[in-house]
Amino acid sequence: MTEAGVEFSPSGETSRRRYVLAATILASGMAFMDGSIITVGLPAIRANLGASFGEAQWTSNAYTLTLAAFTLLGGAAGDAYGLRRVFMLGIALFGLASAACGFAWSPESLIIARTIQGVGGALMVPGSLALISAHYPPEIRGRAIGTWAAASSIAPAIGPIIGGALVDLGSWRALFLMNVPIAIGAWLLCRSKVPADARTVAVRMDWIGGAFAVVGLGVLAYGLTDLGASTGIRFDLAVALSLAGAAVLVVFVIWEAITPAPMMPLGLFANRMFSGVNVLTLLLYFALAGALFFLPTALIQAHHYPAALAGSVFLPFVIVMGLLSRFGGGLSDRIGVRPCLTVGPILTGISFLLLSPAVGNGAFWTAMVPTMMLMGLGMGITVAPLSTAVMNAAPEARRGAASGINNAVSRVAGLIAVASLGIAVTYGFDGVLLGASDDAARLVREAGFGGTMGAVEGTDPAAVRALWAQATISGFSAVALVCGVFAIAGGLVGWLFTGSRHEV
Repeated sequence: MTEAGVEFSPSGETSRRRYVLAATILASGMAFMDGSIITVGLPAIRANLGASFGEAQWTSNAYTLTLAAFTLLGGAAGDAYGLRRVFMLGIALFGLASAACGFAWSPESLIIARTIQGVGGALMVPGSLALISAHYPPEIRGRAIGTWAAASSIAPAIGPIIGGALVDLGSWRALFLMNVPIAIGAWLLCRSKVPADARTVAVRMDWIGGAFAVVGLGVLAYGLTDLGASTGIRFDLAVALSLAGAAVLVVFVIWEAITPAPMMPLGLFANRMFSGVNVLTLLLYFALAGALFFLPTALIQAHHYPAALAGSVFLPFVIVMGLLSRFGGGLSDRIGVRPCLTVGPILTGISFLLLSPAVGNGAFWTAMVPTMMLMGLGMGITVAPLSTAVMNAAPEARRGAASGINNAVSRVAGLIAVASLGIAVTYGFDGVLLGASDDAARLVREAGFGGTMGAVEGTDPAAVRALWAQATISGFSAVALVCGVFAIAGGLVGWLFTGSRHEV
């Protein structure tokens, strides 16, 4: 076989494919992990940089926003300018931005660096699947994508575990600096072992659509983030911004319907299966992102978990989901995707509902571990069949776009979850303070969810800290309830819209 002017023997081709798979897993793994690894570092970041709760949210939102908004453009750029070229550009940008995050000196500088990180991730993630599809023939492509999908599913779950250990052993800055050697290794591997591909001159970039998506998502996320912590005129402004962001996204959809080269082909949504799977993705990944984001902070603040232990609560989830991901793919081949996409999200939703009493109890082995294992069971059944359903629902010529859309939907779900669930946290947190003394309530409200409790004067310190822990548990319980309902609703969508494999 000859490719890009280089001749490969069968054994050489096998090695080349393994290098392609290794490079794509390394690069995309960084992108997926960085969406969650920051959760256990937020208290340390707030204390070190003096960040507010809203600024702490934006260290996550800025990354998720640009990753979601630029993912579709990143896929189109690979077609237009060459898959490997754009993929390597994304790796380099991500590595440089990670270094900038590690040396950030203020909340604003960290948010800017995280924004650039998201752009780098958006250039890497679509290119990962595209490179695998380009180098693996159809008869073995499924196994390669399954391996990539398993690694991509485990990466965001294992992030808090690694992050917690790094925060306890060193500094929150290590959360980002650890990406630099990984990025260098992935870039060099891709440069030396992955053949270059030709650009597709006929593919045009939908820059206007990309601008609408970025502005709409950005304004919506800013409004939702500010909504839960605002009163008076500022609350009215947050509502107005949220509505304005939603309106820009409507304009984005209209533009995609009329432009000759859309970044999001709306014709794909005419397929009942494709529409249903993306609604399921939105609901399920909203719930998952919300739980993963707020859980470590709740355990650290309410039960004084060290950061490493707070991250370790995800280990049972990671192990069970990793073991079951391949099984879930084989199961969907035998019985169809519908049972998997019904039972899996419902089990995951039940686990989110059980997180409320588990966090209230706080015991690691008897409360947190069983709940996280159930979550891993639900997601392990769901992840591979979800990707299979997306691919089965799209025509062969549009599978790249279909994958990009579904990936963008999951990223947008996470963005909206982190931005909007602050409202639920505030509602649950403040609800506990209604019957408390004025001084205690004031001190706890000033500390807030995810904040730090300073010196307590004029009242019983132990009582104030107990009230703070109770308010934290209540705030997280409100999040867990919303996440559980959304995930279960996703299971109902799976039952109603996906059908069996023979109905695709």
